[in-house]
Amino acid sequence: MKHSDWMLTAGERGNTATRVDSRHPDGAAWTRGNEARPLVHGATYFAELLRNIRAQRRGDLLFFTDWRGDPDERLDGEGTEVGAVLADAAARGVLVKGLLWRSHLDGLRFSESENRHLGEEIAAAGGECLLDMRVRPGGSHHQKLVVLRHPGRPALDVAYVGGIDLCHSRNDDASHHGDPQAMPLAAAYGPRPPWHDVQMAVRGPAVGDIEAGFRERWEDPAALSRSPLVKLRALINGEDTYADPIPPQLPDPPPCGNQTVQVLRTYPNRLLRGYPFAPDGERSVARSYLKALKRARRLIYLEDQYLWSPEVVESFALALRENPELRLIAVIPSVPDQDGRLSGPMNLVGRVQALDKLREAGGGRVAVYGLENRAGTPVYVHAKVCAVDDVWATIGSDNINLRSWTHDSELNCAVLDDDVDSRAPADPAGLGDGARRFARELRLRLSREHLDVPEPDSPDSPGGPDSPCDPDPLCDPVRAFEAFAASAAALDAWHEGGGRGPKPPGRLRAYRPPDLSYAKRRFTMPLYRLLVDPDGRTFGLRRRNAF
Repeated sequence: MKHSDWMLTAGERGNTATRVDSRHPDGAAWTRGNEARPLVHGATYFAELLRNIRAQRRGDLLFFTDWRGDPDERLDGEGTEVGAVLADAAARGVLVKGLLWRSHLDGLRFSESENRHLGEEIAAAGGECLLDMRVRPGGSHHQKLVVLRHPGRPALDVAYVGGIDLCHSRNDDASHHGDPQAMPLAAAYGPRPPWHDVQMAVRGPAVGDIEAGFRERWEDPAALSRSPLVKLRALINGEDTYADPIPPQLPDPPPCGNQTVQVLRTYPNRLLRGYPFAPDGERSVARSYLKALKRARRLIYLEDQYLWSPEVVESFALALRENPELRLIAVIPSVPDQDGRLSGPMNLVGRVQALDKLREAGGGRVAVYGLENRAGTPVYVHAKVCAVDDVWATIGSDNINLRSWTHDSELNCAVLDDDVDSRAPADPAGLGDGARRFARELRLRLSREHLDVPEPDSPDSPGGPDSPCDPDPLCDPVRAFEAFAASAAALDAWHEGGGRGPKPPGRLRAYRPPDLSYAKRRFTMPLYRLLVDPDGRTFGLRRRNAF
């Protein structure tokens, strides 16, 4: 397998201004020798993050970016509030630097005041956290990363990338009882919405690439906001609006694993003065998907918060049309996070169109599911995960929609594992790439949870990832597709029968989009295009539907 068959080359990234690729002596647009681990659920991520931050000492570095940060969100019980943990690190001499999206008004259920208060708590302890509004109108900084560096102790260096913000509702686990510190969602999710999410821990040279991306944003000389009103309010509130210099970047951590990791971003073509590190924007997340989908032959496994935008899913539809054995499994929220008379349809119209396009291309080879917990409450799917043919996988902040592919700032990591997975089928796509351990185990781990299948180290489950004779039927794309369908059908039938008898195992429900009338589609589509799923591409790219 050649890495360039799946990964973007530096030229294919389409952004020569970034240091992420040019900093590599070999000119590669990726790094080898990494250890990448999926951290499924916020509780898993938060507990590990807390341990590693508390282990930092004077002179270490902690960099983070976030869409939302709630200072009172507990990472692991009383006394582990995000603001206090970060402030404690700064107080003991850790260099703490953060970038938070300034956001919109809290009256619109966003996070302006929470982000401001988190920054104030960190600054009071000697750190620095800026409210960053360097986005297109109506856009957001959606990247979620934490980088921990340890001068003189590079083996401890780690970066976290994914979909999990340091905020309310994220601290859930496999039971999906929800975070006690909950954000309000649509009524169907109840007062404590169950939440499904995924983060990735990365060790090795790729930590340097992720840090380089943070530094590009931190060192951007543009004002944090172009709005005179925002600038006046920042002056009145005494906000820090200038990034202090940070020490030169340390050498990359040494190799420590067998995964190749590529850092992928979205930056819009920002109007007037663009980003110095992406003057024409960057759409490497989209381009990476397009390249990987061209090699898809048997199974695309998706978990996504939205799965919107006919223009975006066209690449998935093309793969389905050209490969008659290709199947697609998608796990998405059963209900949008907002259920107002206007906001609900605005959040559905793009999905309905996208799913129509996918089913037109793939028919019965396309299966879309929602999740519920054992109590029957829908689980809000916030994960952004894709695995193609158990070879290539990506985890990040990016959703399948135009906003994430073109308009907001996003950060993903794509992974190719040098370790093959010898369980049958050894080469699902038949292209000679062989199944790879990271992508297959990521898909299997998520699938087992949704199907209520024991983990391979359980006494109830034979074999495991190191056993070439592991009889796990989920390794086979067709049998996995069928297992999802059978599990969802059984649970749907149980509900339709009034919940009589033992509840069947599994958490999957077949997704059935609501019927939006023609008039409702016509009315909400302009608002969807303008507010919900804007397009950050140039006119020429839009006309060609290119990225």
